[in-house]
Order: sequence, then structure tokens, then C-alpha cells
Amino acid sequence: MADRHNRDVDRPRAPLPEPLPVATVDSHAHMEIITNTAPDSQEVGDVIAQAQSVNVDRIVQVGYSAEQSKWCVGAAEKWNTSVLAAVALHPNEAPVVKDLAADWKVIAKLAEHPRVRAIGETGLDYFRTPPELRARQQESFKWHIELAKKTKKALIIHDRDSHDDVLSVLLEVGAPEKTIFHCFSGDLEVAKICIERGYVLSFAGTLTFKNAPALRDAVKIVPIEQLLVETDSPFLAPMPHRGAGNTPAQIAVIVRAMAIERNEDLGELAFALSNNAERLFGSFAL
Repeated sequence: MADRHNRDVDRPRAPLPEPLPVATVDSHAHMEIITNTAPDSQEVGDVIAQAQSVNVDRIVQVGYSAEQSKWCVGAAEKWNTSVLAAVALHPNEAPVVKDLAADWKVIAKLAEHPRVRAIGETGLDYFRTPPELRARQQESFKWHIELAKKTKKALIIHDRDSHDDVLSVLLEVGAPEKTIFHCFSGDLEVAKICIERGYVLSFAGTLTFKNAPALRDAVKIVPIEQLLVETDSPFLAPMPHRGAGNTPAQIAVIVRAMAIERNEDLGELAFALSNNAERLFGSFAL
């Protein structure tokens, strides 16, 4: 995970967009990859300030390994009122760590922190994980589901080329009350199943890609209370800056695209997305 992520640090960043009329939340970002610095650094503060300048005033900083999850907690401690944390082992991380049980112990301890409001990103990824490692990946996913239920915190799911098995595992183990499909990548039928089961769908810059008509079809049918927006920065910068370095500020672009697809007022949509994030993750001010 780390080597692949570090290649994204030096990409030129997408330019700041026009501010939103109402403040809202980036529900999924990786600021440590954007800055390659400590969680309390000025560089992280600058990323947050740039987002705030376009009315993206809160960020959920999401974990993918034991060590990086500690970074997430550090950021949430330093930038309180602006940042909350999620902690987990990414589905590509879980099958290859040396001591899975030891890393689980770290995640479970971090999950007790009051500014950790979600368990994620966990889930399944069959794009990068070969068949012989998928059983261990599924085991880790199930462990994270149980942790989310035990701690009564939201579950943030990474699902790549694994829709059927993700949905099956959630049924088998029992989904937490607050279950979020990060960077939703399914088609209309998968969206309908998720909506029926009460899951929350979070859309990223992929919504704007020319080759993603299925996502635009899906975002139209999601009930407003089951909708979130995210950047997954520094990945997936929205059009017209696809390939550039992404930052939380680009939420303003994604929400505008979402409002067009849903035929909704931009300010009302931004306000609803903000409320949804606070309902799922709790107050950023506390």
C-alpha cells in the first residue's frame, strides 16, 4: 500500500474550485499521502485551510494500516473541530501483514479514541488480491465488521471487483447500523440492493469521469439520507483535472456534478450532505 501511495505525493494539485454556497464535509481523505508529513505539520494545516476556503470545512481522515491509522488519530487530535478519524487495515493490507492479530490489536485500541468515529477502510478488493489470499482478506473484513458493531461506530467499506462477496459477507455477519460504501463503484442494480438494505453510498470524483455512466445512473436514485460525498484524495481528482493530485477542496466540484445529476439545488444538497456526515460520524466539534 505505502509504495503505491507515495507515488501520488508529487502530482501537481488540481486548482482550487469555486466555493460552495453552504459548508459541507469530505467524508473520506488521506491527507498523509497528500503531504507526506507529520499529522500536526503546517502542510496538513494548509490542506485543511484550502478546503475551508471553498466551504469544505470538515474532513474524515481514513485509515488503511496500523501505523497510518495512528497518523489519522494524531490528525484528529491536532485539528479538532475540522478532522475526525477512521481506523482499519485496508483489504489489500490485511492479507500481507506479518502479524494480522497484532495489527488488529492496534486497530482495536485506536478505535477506543473519542475522535475515532468509524472503522475503515475495510472490505474486499479482488482487483489487487490474488485468489489464494482472499480468505484472509475476508477474515479481516469480518473482524472489522464486528469491531464496528462492538464500538457502535460507522463501517467504511472498500469494495473493488468484489460486489457480490461484500454484500454476502454483510448478510452473513450482520451489517452495522451505519454502513458506508466508500467511493461507490457498483452499477444501478448494486445501488438498489444497498439502498434497500439501508446502506449509505458515498460518491467520489469518479462520478465525473466520462467512462462512468453507471455511477451517474446510480447517484440519481439514492435517497438523500443515504448519500455522502468524498474525494478519496489524493486519488481520483474529478474532471476536468483527472490525473492531477486531489485534495479535499475538490469536494466542491463533485457536489456540483452531483447536484446536476440529481437535479437538486446546490446549497440544499451541500447542506444535506453535511447533515448526513454529522449523523453518521457525530459532531466534529466534540
